[in-house]
Amino acid sequence: MEYDYNELAPSPMSDFLEYLISIKGRSSRTVHEYFLDLKTFHKFLCLRFRLVSKNTDFEEIDYFKIDITYIKKVTLLDLHAFISFIDKERNNTNRTKARKVACLKSFYRYLYNIVNIVDDNPAERLETPKGNKRLPIYLSLEESKALLDSIDGQNKERNFAIIMIFLNCGVRLSEIVSINISNYKEEILTVIGKGNKERTIYLNDSCKYSIEEYLKVRPVAIVGNEDAMFLSNRRTRISQRAIQHLVDKYLDAAGLANKHYSPHKLRHTAATLMYQYGNVDIVALQDILGHESVATTQIYTHINNKRLKDAIKSNPLSTFTTSKNKNEKEKKVIAKDNYNISEDDKN
Repeated sequence: MEYDYNELAPSPMSDFLEYLISIKGRSSRTVHEYFLDLKTFHKFLCLRFRLVSKNTDFEEIDYFKIDITYIKKVTLLDLHAFISFIDKERNNTNRTKARKVACLKSFYRYLYNIVNIVDDNPAERLETPKGNKRLPIYLSLEESKALLDSIDGQNKERNFAIIMIFLNCGVRLSEIVSINISNYKEEILTVIGKGNKERTIYLNDSCKYSIEEYLKVRPVAIVGNEDAMFLSNRRTRISQRAIQHLVDKYLDAAGLANKHYSPHKLRHTAATLMYQYGNVDIVALQDILGHESVATTQIYTHINNKRLKDAIKSNPLSTFTTSKNKNEKEKKVIAKDNYNISEDDKN
């Protein structure tokens, strides 16, 4: 959905949001999240600078009262007060607070470094709240096979191809919806990821076969949808909600409905299986998943404890014992054998 931020936000907030869209190429979803975070910040500033009564309903605060004059007045103490406010008054988690801090840092970096309309960047010294990293939830190899085996019925070729791509390529839900036939060439699939960034995915034999089988029975699309790879029953581009529904249906059929899996968990599954079974290094996995930072990808390095245990066991010194220890072990074995013999004699 497209938004007119010149109507929805005061300057310089609106200018910043348009900059993210036109210059930085951020996705509409990301920009709208920034808008919501900055709107909360502007409403807080109305309270902070006493532009409204402290008893005013927060949702009713007119955030257009905050213009560049007030933006220039903001100090690091004001930012700390904002983080405290969203923590205590808005019950934001550390993860949400960290996102808002990232938004403020980006906003003030734009004001200070790009358009030079503030004399200081207080957000530069703002620390990011630390939160516990959540390990990804994923299907095991056997559960993944059970999910694929459960696919049947109407549109089974389409649905099998969609889930096969999820489990093998680690694409996002938004990426699989936006795939065009023109993006598919033999072993290569081009997807548009976060920030409208193009990413190349190399397909294995299972993915290629499932796509080809689907294309054999793919219906003729209605006008305007000719290039869409995956079509709905109405012969238009399939929606995210439709894919969520079909994933839920087959998870239920596979007996996995109570495990809180989702299309995004299938992306986690692909990454996990590649890391566990494919000997994929972390940098390659970062490229496959389209992560901007390798730090995001590193969550998958914490899930394979067996690999860590095997690595320790593979050390050539893992079975080494000193001569002294060997003698002690031999004495214990002999003593145990003598004890067993004595017990046999008693019988």
